Amino acid sequence: MGFKEKLAKHYTESYLKKYGDRLAQVQGNVVSVKVEEKTILWIFHKISAVLIVRPERSKSVIKCTYKKNKWFKKPEFITINQGNLVIVQGLKGKKGKENREVIEIMNVRNLTTKKDLVPVEGAQVKRVQKVQRMK
Repeated sequence: MGFKEKLAKHYTESYLKKYGDRLAQVQGNVVSVKVEEKTILWIFHKISAVLIVRPERSKSVIKCTYKKNKWFKKPEFITINQGNLVIVQGLKGKKGKENREVIEIMNVRNLTTKKDLVPVEGAQVKRVQKVQRMK
C-alpha cells in the first residue's frame, strides 16, 4: 500500500468514526423542490436547496437540505423536477437537536436524467450488450 492509499484509508476511517451513525441514504420520488440563490456584492454567492422526497413504498416524506457558500464562483446545483426519481446521500441531524429529521445533502443522484451533484467514479449505469454467437 502506497502513501496515498494509506492517507485515503485513514481519512475514510476517521470520517466513518465521526459520522458513521448519522450517514443516511434515501431513494424515492421528489414531491417538492425549492432552490434559492443569493449574491452579495457580486463576490459572495449562496445557494440553498430544499427537497422533499417520498421514499418508495412509503407514505411518509423526508426533508433534505443543501447549503453552499462560495467566493467569486457561483455554486452549482443539478436540475431536479417534481416527480423525478432520486437517490439522496447525506447526514441526519444530531439527536436531540431540532433538525434531527432533516438530511443534510452531500450528494444527489437524479436517476431520471442520470446526473450527479458530485460525480462519483464508477457510478455510471453500465449497459450490458448482448453478444451474438455465430453458429
